[in-house]
Amino acid sequence: MRCLNCNHEDTKVIDSRVAGDGVAIRRRRECNSCGFRFSTYEEVEILDLTVVKRDGTKELYSRDKLERGIRRAFEKRPISEENFKKLISQIEQEIQKAADPEITTEQIGEIVMKKIKKVDKVAYVRFASVYKQFEDIEEFKAELQKL
Repeated sequence: MRCLNCNHEDTKVIDSRVAGDGVAIRRRRECNSCGFRFSTYEEVEILDLTVVKRDGTKELYSRDKLERGIRRAFEKRPISEENFKKLISQIEQEIQKAADPEITTEQIGEIVMKKIKKVDKVAYVRFASVYKQFEDIEEFKAELQKL
């Protein structure tokens, strides 16, 4: 890992701790050249997962795309950045469990809705309205009644 201060290539790990809900590791590092100290975080990354879209096309899984959609649902809602990251990690764990080498957008949507519903009902309704593509107000009302 390169030093952020002097760009030297050799740093050593001083301390490692579990971060968040146990899905990340915080490492405290020190540069062997200038002595600058900094922290890094390691998270599990989903690799080689193909998402099958509604129209049958396929694309590689993108954490950024998932995060953007969920962030929109939580816009102006009371959730800390730490809790948001935990939520994303929990969702990705479920996706990893459900996926063979492929997973459908429907499966991802159901996982996301299940997790969001436990955290914030308003964010759930926002996400569900986009994901389920409600055609009219009656479908929207029916979803609200389920809550």
